[in-house]
Amino acid sequence: MNSAQPVVRLTNLTRSFEQGGERIDVLRGVNLSIGPGEIVALLGPSGSGKSTMLQAVGLLEGGFGGKIEIVGTDASALATDGRTKLRREHLGFVYQFHHLLPDFNAIENVVMPQLVAGKERGAAEERAREILSALGLAHRLTHRPSQLSGGEQQRVAVARALANRPHLVLADEPTGNLDEHTADKVFAEFLELVRGEGSAALVATHNERLAARMDRVVRLHEGVLE
Repeated sequence: MNSAQPVVRLTNLTRSFEQGGERIDVLRGVNLSIGPGEIVALLGPSGSGKSTMLQAVGLLEGGFGGKIEIVGTDASALATDGRTKLRREHLGFVYQFHHLLPDFNAIENVVMPQLVAGKERGAAEERAREILSALGLAHRLTHRPSQLSGGEQQRVAVARALANRPHLVLADEPTGNLDEHTADKVFAEFLELVRGEGSAALVATHNERLAARMDRVVRLHEGVLE
């Protein structure tokens, strides 16, 4: 990727739904560029369209108008297989609820996306140990999610998102399910790790205090980016 090239560029992004015979415009002509290594806070109250916008950038569903470019590739023009490949090679995801695989331990949860991407198991396990250890979980590698605290579960989810060294991490209220003290600690570790890996990030939140710790803040209001 050209270092001057945005990791993601949204041009006139729109999304509408039909509800009760009425058209609801959730996204109304959103334009946004995020550069390599830039961490951007997406602020907005519940229902403002933040999650819908992340789903668009993450190529997780169709029905969007406008243009979505990921590392210079126009994702809007790709078929399903092409979008899946682009997502797997360049994007990582952290959700409010960790969505870990309950029957697998911490290291296995971080190895899994690497195997899906075609990495050899030995290298995948080494990478998983490295990133989990960086998050203070070296002593919890063989614990399943049910044996981990909420903060530890979310740290594993962060490790999983970064396992394949994505160009862009998409995080939807990544600490919204944690108490304030744990949320602050996990978010600080998230920022440090993302910056250390050189990834860019788009983080949806309604928390002004967390947003202030990122490189830039954009606000979504009634489907328009301010």
